[in-house]
Amino acid sequence: MRFVFAALVAFALPAQAEIPIQAVTSPGGIKAWLVEDHGIPFTALEILFRGGTSLDPVDQRGVVNLMTALIEEGAGDLDAQGFAEARDALAAQFSFSANDDSIGVSAQFLTENQAEATDLLHLALTQPRFDADAVERVRGQVISNIQSNAKDPATIAQRRFDMMAFGKHPYGSADSGTEQSVAGLSRADIVAANKASLVRDRVYVAAAGDIDAEKLGILLDKLLGDLPATGAALPPDAVYALKGGVTVVDFPSPQSSVVFGQQGIKRDDPDFIPAYMLNEILGGGRFSARLMTEVRDKRGLTYGIGTYLWPMDHAELMLGQFSSANANVAPAIGLIKQEWADVVKDGVTADELAAIKTYLTGSYPLRFDGNSRIAGILVGMQIEGLPIDYAKTRNEKIEAVTLDDMAKIVKRLLKPDDLHFVVVGQPDGLTTTP
Repeated sequence: MRFVFAALVAFALPAQAEIPIQAVTSPGGIKAWLVEDHGIPFTALEILFRGGTSLDPVDQRGVVNLMTALIEEGAGDLDAQGFAEARDALAAQFSFSANDDSIGVSAQFLTENQAEATDLLHLALTQPRFDADAVERVRGQVISNIQSNAKDPATIAQRRFDMMAFGKHPYGSADSGTEQSVAGLSRADIVAANKASLVRDRVYVAAAGDIDAEKLGILLDKLLGDLPATGAALPPDAVYALKGGVTVVDFPSPQSSVVFGQQGIKRDDPDFIPAYMLNEILGGGRFSARLMTEVRDKRGLTYGIGTYLWPMDHAELMLGQFSSANANVAPAIGLIKQEWADVVKDGVTADELAAIKTYLTGSYPLRFDGNSRIAGILVGMQIEGLPIDYAKTRNEKIEAVTLDDMAKIVKRLLKPDDLHFVVVGQPDGLTTTP
């Protein structure tokens, strides 16, 4: 499932945070960020490999997803059960995930078991077995999920939007693949995907907990040093092909699921912070956001509605979603388009700007309540290209945004005529338009 990590990371750190982030380089040249915390004998490690499911070969859609799900299903001389027992005996936790742009590895282990846990994780990363029985079992689970998603209107809406927006680019299809593509994947395909995606030249690492820089450097070389140096080429940028309009996908249900959007803004764009603030004012997660106020509170057309910026590696979107009774979909769409146009016409008010500054500098979408959270945020900052001192400068950047800055980004970002709505259901009085 796609998640807009960048937007949350950008504003997750407290205004007064004094988090001593260290830049660490291992003897072998692997870089990481570290926050030491020796209060509890425990360390969290987060690793991201850029590329993700977008590295799937054209005729092997879903192979990176399947490969990632199989990493800890046996490694070295340990089968799936033996690996699980060895991990549990160390009181360690490992998890592996894949999305459009990255593969994630999360690990937590006690200080007393650090060496053994590192050895076991290294085994999973470098010598996964991909045994036939494990492959077939996990393949069956993936296909079952695909079948379930094919009946979920919210998923159908997002998938249709992606397909229309990005066509044959990997972003245009489900990264889990289809029943047919997953059924056709061989063990050799899975092995090749492993070697093509878990590589050193695009790895990002963060650690938080009971470990110092010297020990982390040694751990990094031990864990990652013998991975392949380079992998498959990253895909090209995606061309956004979706024009404004409405697409209705017939689905027998008393309510419809709607995904809507337009092109967004890159994470490294100088105007990203004002754009993020604009999104929060217009349709962010707060109950005081304009869309929530107009569509939900005043008229009761939906239980909830939200928008978000989605800056990916090869494309950028501004997306929204809501569900509503079939009779309410058309009026809700009309209101959304009107709010988009009203902001373009009248801009953001001084009160709205002041309120969003207070919210963003005084509240924390992600709480720093443990080493795992901290490590996850730090590795996300790295892959997004944020500087190591971002925690110290982030609030200053928010406070520095002016009404002129907001007016500039409103005119640059919001395109009411470009909004496209994908409606999955049987909405009253609504048909597909160009």
